[in-house]
Amino acid sequence: MHASCVLAFQRLVLCELKDNGEPGQMITRDAFEGSTTDELRYIENSFTYQGTLNVTAQVLNIHLEISKWRHEHLYYPFCIKLLKAYLEKRRNQVNRKVTPRVRIIKKTFLNSRGSQVSCLATGFYPRHINLTLFRDGQPVTDDVTGGDLLPNDDGTYQMRKILKISAEEQREKHKYTCTATHVSLDNKLDISLESDHGTPIKPVISSILTVLALLIVTVVAVIIWRKRNAAFKSEYSSASTSQKLVDTAS
Repeated sequence: MHASCVLAFQRLVLCELKDNGEPGQMITRDAFEGSTTDELRYIENSFTYQGTLNVTAQVLNIHLEISKWRHEHLYYPFCIKLLKAYLEKRRNQVNRKVTPRVRIIKKTFLNSRGSQVSCLATGFYPRHINLTLFRDGQPVTDDVTGGDLLPNDDGTYQMRKILKISAEEQREKHKYTCTATHVSLDNKLDISLESDHGTPIKPVISSILTVLALLIVTVVAVIIWRKRNAAFKSEYSSASTSQKLVDTAS
């Protein structure tokens, strides 16, 4: 019995339209077993090629000639036609502009001496946005994570960038700002956060202890009230029984 062998070959073909409605570039990527083998770009009747195919120059030239013919006569005309039809059908949805909602939040870690500043932009459309974190007016690139563009369930997008702050930097006073630029905004949007030394641990612990003390007092008061109420009912019941016995004896 021989084990079956499955080889995966993938091809991605995409095209674009410029803002003036004219056709833009077209890109074709081939992948074999999950790794990109070659990429061909077609724009204004010219081709550029990048690849890692381990073949002879003669075989590669034949491959490129076939690819050029496919782009000129099949892929490019069909892709542009399909894209135009889609944009015509979804024009209002595709051309809409939704302003991003931007927030900047500082979080202090109680179990460590560090903290982080997060900048979140969400609910914007179209997808292209520039999100930058500033420290004292200077853009920060080191120690910044995130920046991935993620979709929302309503068709808009979101992006988050996080700046990790060391213990030494946390003790200093800095002004952190998040700046967003988007096609829906006439000007850039700046959201500032005045930094502090973080949330002190002792006041937090004191607040928790105060809440617990109030909770304990409340529980004790309820227990005492229930016991007194039960004792009162028991005395009332005994008194009623005694009165009935006296009435019977009379």
